[in-house]
Amino acid sequence: MGLDARVSPVGVTGAGDMAVPPDPGVAGWYRFGPAPGSAHGSAVLVGHVDGDTGELGEFASLYDVEPGDRVEVRRAGADPAGYRIVARATVPRDAVPASAFRRGGPPVLTLITCAPPFVPEDGGYQANLIVTAEPAGG
Repeated sequence: MGLDARVSPVGVTGAGDMAVPPDPGVAGWYRFGPAPGSAHGSAVLVGHVDGDTGELGEFASLYDVEPGDRVEVRRAGADPAGYRIVARATVPRDAVPASAFRRGGPPVLTLITCAPPFVPEDGGYQANLIVTAEPAGG
């Protein structure tokens, strides 16, 4: 899908939000949830769509994904985890569903980035793009 980012573990901010790596070329894996390739739950990767200077980040490619597109997460010491996109949704930035961070149930990969509109005086992007992918099965 054209996204090729190094992944770093992230936690939460002092405000209780998921932390996002400051570098738009780096994705953050939510380390308090399942890892990509886990047998259960939602493995969450987050990244910026662009940086402070306007350069596009790796997660900008999420704007172009469609159901059926393939995602591969390369993992140190393990085979890559393959997924297929099944859904995408845009939600207000303060309305990311708790189910995106679930620890049980069927395995999925959840990719999150910011989405328009961009309102500088209100803190920047006002929405999030959430892309969900299921294991590709080989």
